[in-house]
Amino acid sequence: MPEPRPRRRGRTTALVCTAAVLGLVAGVCAGYLVQADREPTELPSLARPLAAPGKGEVPQRLPAAQDRRVRTDGDLRELLLEKPRDAEDLGWSEGEDGWMDLATYAETYQRPGEQFDALLDDEFRRAAVGGWYVEGAYVVSIRLIQFRQEEVLVAGEKVAGVKYWAAAQEDTDSWPVPGTGDGRAYVHGLPTSEPGEPPLYTAEAHARRGDVAMEIWVNGDKRISKKTILDLAERQMERL
Repeated sequence: MPEPRPRRRGRTTALVCTAAVLGLVAGVCAGYLVQADREPTELPSLARPLAAPGKGEVPQRLPAAQDRRVRTDGDLRELLLEKPRDAEDLGWSEGEDGWMDLATYAETYQRPGEQFDALLDDEFRRAAVGGWYVEGAYVVSIRLIQFRQEEVLVAGEKVAGVKYWAAAQEDTDSWPVPGTGDGRAYVHGLPTSEPGEPPLYTAEAHARRGDVAMEIWVNGDKRISKKTILDLAERQMERL
């Protein structure tokens, strides 16, 4: 179906626009003539002392426990969810000593080279990683990716991008993550499989807090439940 052609503006609209422009020009000219006839006004001194702030007007610094910047500027690994008692450590590690460098994180994407350059432009700072394995159930992988955000609020853009691709997959259900503005969790009903490997079901959650983007991935032999992914996402965001 062809797109409708834009409606032509009538003669009245053109006249109103012309009058507005002429009125603006006339006003500027008149103001200039009036100002030209006035005596110059002496400017105030730039060395005027600043008034002392009144009592109670100076904002107090937040205590460290309430200042999110203090928390996320420390050891980011300490903000990762702890492994449950009934879980086991992963037999492999995504990073080194709980950290994932830029090159390693780029390798988690389908086009690592392009993603590496994109992360450089996005002022990637660091990534803390953790996870565990629940026997006979699923594997959990959590990543906290932090950006410098000196020019652009990248964390929000990153979360929006991964949410777009997560929602685009077939047979996918999603729910908002409680306690977040735009966080969302996804459960994919169709399994993926590699040659020689059993089908693998996946769930994921994405949210952000300040300059930190959160990723949670859960993989298992059976469809991941809504309760499992939402509980992990909510508790992880509480730690941020």
